[in-house]
Amino acid sequence: MSVFSEMISRRAYSVYRGSVENSFVNALILFIRVKAIGDCMTDLREQQLSADSDETRASADILRQELNREISRLNRFSTRGILALSLFIAVSMLAWWEFSFLPAPETVTAVLGKPPSAPIISIALVIYTFSAIILSLSRMAAGIEHRSSFSHVGFLTAFYLFYYFGKSLDENFWAVFGSGITILGVESYRIWTFCAEGITKKKHDIEFVTRTGRPPPQE
Repeated sequence: MSVFSEMISRRAYSVYRGSVENSFVNALILFIRVKAIGDCMTDLREQQLSADSDETRASADILRQELNREISRLNRFSTRGILALSLFIAVSMLAWWEFSFLPAPETVTAVLGKPPSAPIISIALVIYTFSAIILSLSRMAAGIEHRSSFSHVGFLTAFYLFYYFGKSLDENFWAVFGSGITILGVESYRIWTFCAEGITKKKHDIEFVTRTGRPPPQE
């Protein structure tokens, strides 16, 4: 009887020991699997963070390139007023020499008819001058970008020509010249101010993008 009991005890101990070993092995396998899953998720998270960082860096680079292109455009646009003023001075020099390359006024008026009288042209010049200055100042106050400088050169040249064909250019040259210098001077200052403010803002935006990696706030 004691031998049988001992056998049973040994059998039970063996079963218990096997069960404990199996439980330990299963727990170890579970631990390894959990750790592997955790490592895999960590790697995925790191890859995602790295991808997000690369994407943010690429987006910031694109924003800086766009802002630099806008600064270059504003630098070119800031010279528009000076170029228009220079062109007007060149036209004024031709008018001072009474447009020696043009046909005589009598030849043109014989074909096109008599031009308006000098007083009417002068009234139109005064109205045009005040209107152009007021419009330019209003655009300056509103911060509007408008490419109107060269159109003013065209209108002022037309006044020169009207006086020329009306044979009154000598008496009214300085009126047109003074109006042109005033209008284009205001226009040049308006364009320069607009571009200077825009360039300053774009530089601040570049600093913001470089510091944060995010698009600058829109006003």
